[in-house]
Amino acid sequence: MPAKLPMRETVGMALATLRANRLRSLLTMLGIVIGNASVITLVGVGRGAQNLAEGQLNTLGANVLFVVPGNNDSRRRGIDFPKTLVLEDAEAIAEQVPSVRRVVPQITLSAVLQAGAKSASATVSGINPAFLTVRRFEVARGRFIDQRDMDGARNVVVIGPDLKQKLLPSGSAIGQRIRIRNQGFEVIGVMAPKGAVFGQNQDEAAYIPLTTMVSKLSGRDPTYGVSLNFISVEAVDEASTGAAKFQITNLLRQRHNILREDDFAVRSQKDALSIVGTITGGLTLMLGAIGAISLLVGGIGIMNIMLVSVSERTSEIGLRKAIGARSSDVLTQFLVEALVLSTLGGLIGSGLGLSAIAIVAAITPLPAAIGTSSVLVTMGLSGTIGLVFGVLPARRAARLDPITALRSL
Repeated sequence: MPAKLPMRETVGMALATLRANRLRSLLTMLGIVIGNASVITLVGVGRGAQNLAEGQLNTLGANVLFVVPGNNDSRRRGIDFPKTLVLEDAEAIAEQVPSVRRVVPQITLSAVLQAGAKSASATVSGINPAFLTVRRFEVARGRFIDQRDMDGARNVVVIGPDLKQKLLPSGSAIGQRIRIRNQGFEVIGVMAPKGAVFGQNQDEAAYIPLTTMVSKLSGRDPTYGVSLNFISVEAVDEASTGAAKFQITNLLRQRHNILREDDFAVRSQKDALSIVGTITGGLTLMLGAIGAISLLVGGIGIMNIMLVSVSERTSEIGLRKAIGARSSDVLTQFLVEALVLSTLGGLIGSGLGLSAIAIVAAITPLPAAIGTSSVLVTMGLSGTIGLVFGVLPARRAARLDPITALRSL
């Protein structure tokens, strides 16, 4: 019985064959290259989106809660929030919940702001002075709304940096006059850049005293009183958020005479992070699956090309077996060829994928999210696909009858 061919010689013969057919080898690898690059790029983009969302939420503070009107069912169906939160609810939370340090009732509306001949659409929020501390915003120039502004319902406004560029691009904005719904307001401050929070660009927002919002812009509903868009609540510390959430829920249930379903919801940063993690995790999984399909197509390409190669190399295989090569040697050579093609394609694809992620991070707000585990898993997957799809051609080559194969010479 002929001796088994040393693995070194088998690998050498496989590499020599691939070098002799460079163009075909390159085209065979192309599917794996595209598949690997797709998986790494798409998974990286998905993780980048998750990191961006989590980073934005982390700026809110771990001990911040949000009380929003409406029940879970109305939010799922996209129904407008009913007017279930009023100013008295915020006042009750501030006075009766011991785990709470600060409370910020907020009324938000969209309006066109005008400064001379320039105008811009923006979100205008009526808030109190605690907003700056609770929401962790900063003022870059001027000052923020204070209690005197609240007590006097003054027509003063603090604007975001992007809004300042649109309305008052040159010079200082402090002391300038702008109009909101035909009401004149004095700019007293410009906020530091904050970016997007909950999908809204905070740098294009404007902030006025809550009392001014109620008395001059939004008004008081004769049925419900002063309806709020939501209430921001700062717990005493991070450990108190659970107790604060429980106490706020019970208080509002009593105030609203709720027996069954709540007409409000209390959300913490952890709740928001959990929701974001679920959504972006599903998105990343879906993107990874799309890339994996590309890898699968690449594996099928390897199998097809190698089946053609077996047909073309019938005489070579017959000659090798006639001079003593064993079927296992032929099988091993074809498997090595498939493994080399898939591994080399995986390396090239991984490099392209990492480059694509770096480019995306450079030209978009998404942070680079290059996971070593993703690269290793994708490389292992591409190698496995090469072996799996190389088995059929290798077995067909190994089973060729040498006499029949030599007839093709």
